[in-house]
Amino acid sequence: MANFAVIFPAAGKSSRYRDKEKKPFVNLDGRAVWLRSVEQFLSRSEVVQCIIVVSPDDQEMFRRRFGANLVFMNIQIADGGAERFESVANALALLKPEVDFVAVHDAVRPFVERDIIEKVIAEAAASGAAIVGIVPVDTVKQVHRNKVRSTLPRERLVLTQTPQVFRLDLLRQAFEKARQDIFIGTDESSLVERLEQVEVSVVLGTDRNIKITKPTDMELARLYLALESLPLETH
Repeated sequence: MANFAVIFPAAGKSSRYRDKEKKPFVNLDGRAVWLRSVEQFLSRSEVVQCIIVVSPDDQEMFRRRFGANLVFMNIQIADGGAERFESVANALALLKPEVDFVAVHDAVRPFVERDIIEKVIAEAAASGAAIVGIVPVDTVKQVHRNKVRSTLPRERLVLTQTPQVFRLDLLRQAFEKARQDIFIGTDESSLVERLEQVEVSVVLGTDRNIKITKPTDMELARLYLALESLPLETH
């Protein structure tokens, strides 16, 4: 069985959240958002390492509040960088020698379903690179200077989610090429896609796998938790 590490970026500035507390650390019905995200991976036998990336400015607070969780869950901390690229690169430097694949999952996606994790891990194990995505339901326009330039066919588009899972050697090659080209990308897949003869597979996700980026997302998250607590026959 291949060994997987999971990296949880949590070093963003949370500029869109507009709250005194950064979104990964916000309490969501008794547990911090990042804890709910990490918990989905902890029981998997193939996961041999978990790393959360936290800004150096937040680490004293993070260790004080969540030190017991870090020890109990055996989670390491990596230093966050100015960009996601640097943050994930710092985590890659801490990987154990036995790691074969790396999954990157946003620390603010607490509702990823376990069967989705199962599917994307299996696809990455078979193909080397896989992400989770959903097909947009709205019509997508390409716009320049506030004017519509074209309408994009939805059947050829996906909105990407996480986890994104890659064979470790491919991910390291992608990061090295990006450094050489001074290309930071918007996610890990955008780096791997630039490698020759590498195709990234897409596993269909769900609308429930939300990324908490603004206060209204937290309201939706609380609604999901409330629905989970209802008896099955009332869903």
